[in-house]
Amino acid sequence: MPTTADFDKNPDASRDVKVKLVPNGNTLLAVKKDGEALVLGRDYSIDGDEVTIFREYLADQPVGRVTLTFDFDRGTDPVLTINITDSRQVETGVIQIQMFNGNTSDKTNGIMPRYRLTNTGTTPIRLSDVKIRYYYTIDGEKDQNFWCDWSSVGSNNITGTFVKMAEPKEGADYYLETGFTDGAGYLQPNQSIEVQNRFSKADWTDYIQTNDYSFSTNTSYGSNDRITVYISGVLVSGIEP
Repeated sequence: MPTTADFDKNPDASRDVKVKLVPNGNTLLAVKKDGEALVLGRDYSIDGDEVTIFREYLADQPVGRVTLTFDFDRGTDPVLTINITDSRQVETGVIQIQMFNGNTSDKTNGIMPRYRLTNTGTTPIRLSDVKIRYYYTIDGEKDQNFWCDWSSVGSNNITGTFVKMAEPKEGADYYLETGFTDGAGYLQPNQSIEVQNRFSKADWTDYIQTNDYSFSTNTSYGSNDRITVYISGVLVSGIEP
């Protein structure tokens, strides 16, 4: 017991799998996968009637179902089925971003990216795992300020971080990374949220938007593949500069 178990290959979540045996006077000879015996002491251990399958062994197995057979000297050999997943793997194409600019002037003292995120997959997405990057040129190095004017998940659950790029690209020497706190919750399948951001230089001098990588003249929600989206650090939408 149990006859089924789950194992996550992510090192932050992986755990040994323990099973309790009721041998009924029989003797366990081996634990086997596809007819090949696991190595006692390396792949698993036995302590009385408890067998521990080491996480190091399970981490080497492919994602999917692994069936382990407990080979006894008599009787029917019980089977343990382990469902192996890897939460570090992110399915691409499960999130769609649309955007428009609240201010499309060539020059402006405030850039206003507006986002709509839609979960196009089949499982909920934890929003605190999601980051959105808007790439631009600062056009004169100054301190900058960020505001979320409104969001359907609450403006207090939106974060904004200015990042100076180590290697400037054409149209980009900075990006604004928009994130979410735990309070934003989950984005459910086939549901959307909106985020309306704004940022400016501390002295209110102008940006030149027409030389910005992520700038779009959209005045209503539309596609922009120069906005990038990441889930747990993995790029899932958009093209980096």
